[in-house]
Amino acid sequence: MKYLKSEFPIVIAFFMLGLGFALEHNAVEQGGALLLGSLLLILAAIIGTAFRIAHHAEVLALRFGEPYGTLILTLAAVSVEVVILIVLLQGAPNPTLTRDTVFAAIMFDINGILGLAAIVGGLKHGSAKYNVDSANSFIAMLLVAIGIGMFIPDFVPEAKWQFYSAFSVCMMAVMYAAFLRLQTVEHRKFFEYSAETDLEAHDEAHSPNALHIAVMIGAIVLVGLLSEVLSVLLDAGLSGSSLPRAIPAVLVALISASPEILTALKAAQQDRMQTTVNIALGASLATVLLTLPVIETIALFNGERIDMALTPIQGGMLLLTFLTVMNNLHDGETNAIEGVSHFALFAAFIALVTIGVI
Repeated sequence: MKYLKSEFPIVIAFFMLGLGFALEHNAVEQGGALLLGSLLLILAAIIGTAFRIAHHAEVLALRFGEPYGTLILTLAAVSVEVVILIVLLQGAPNPTLTRDTVFAAIMFDINGILGLAAIVGGLKHGSAKYNVDSANSFIAMLLVAIGIGMFIPDFVPEAKWQFYSAFSVCMMAVMYAAFLRLQTVEHRKFFEYSAETDLEAHDEAHSPNALHIAVMIGAIVLVGLLSEVLSVLLDAGLSGSSLPRAIPAVLVALISASPEILTALKAAQQDRMQTTVNIALGASLATVLLTLPVIETIALFNGERIDMALTPIQGGMLLLTFLTVMNNLHDGETNAIEGVSHFALFAAFIALVTIGVI
């Protein structure tokens, strides 16, 4: 009973799944409050399930330590993101959904997570230290990955997109495999900081790892099923409305990033900025190097090109973000002032989404 009580969000999500399948057609036909209410309930169920996925990932992270800990957390979050994206892409045509989701995820991870955590940690501890080698490594890989996956495609002609898409899938797979090897073996110390305190043990300290892995996998499948209902309701809600077209992408990014935000803020409060840096930059890198290849591979099999080229305003926001993060993460310390600069960029991103230019 104690275990079932702890998994209450997943139990509720199963209930909402059945309710969603039963009511989705009526909600689409009637629209209005029924459609909005159904959409919010399904969205809440997905977010609740995502938090449980992150919880089980965090338990495993505690046991394996850094850098494996944040690696598990980011892979869990990206898995949720990829599953939702795949399902949403089966709905109404949206060739820019993947690009917009990856862009939104980077805004959430770097400017949102890193900005808020630096403010929280700075106000409580003055300045928080981390291993600067980790930030340099993440940023170097991110710049190249975004360039290959989201900048160069703007210059690839329609007749050659399949060749370049196949190349980018292979190259990103190689980059991520190489980064994983270096992060966990040769350069493992880059992603650790010796002064960090240990996390508190969870109640599940003696539960088997296999149980947490099984619940994570089952919950990810549940997210995929819930996303099918979400896709139908979103398409109906956005059809003929004046709402920003980037809403689905922002929702996907928010779902995957929300558990990471709480984990990063908790780490910042405990003066564990290394964990925060690993989460913020590691999640961004995993999003680019894992999400893009999966969706690109699906596009190759379907023979339908997806639009991955950044718009000018997206490119400008990314340029500002990387100039800011390279300036702020160059000395091994963060403070509240640096956090405010990132959060200002995140606020600008939200403003641009609200007025519909992203």
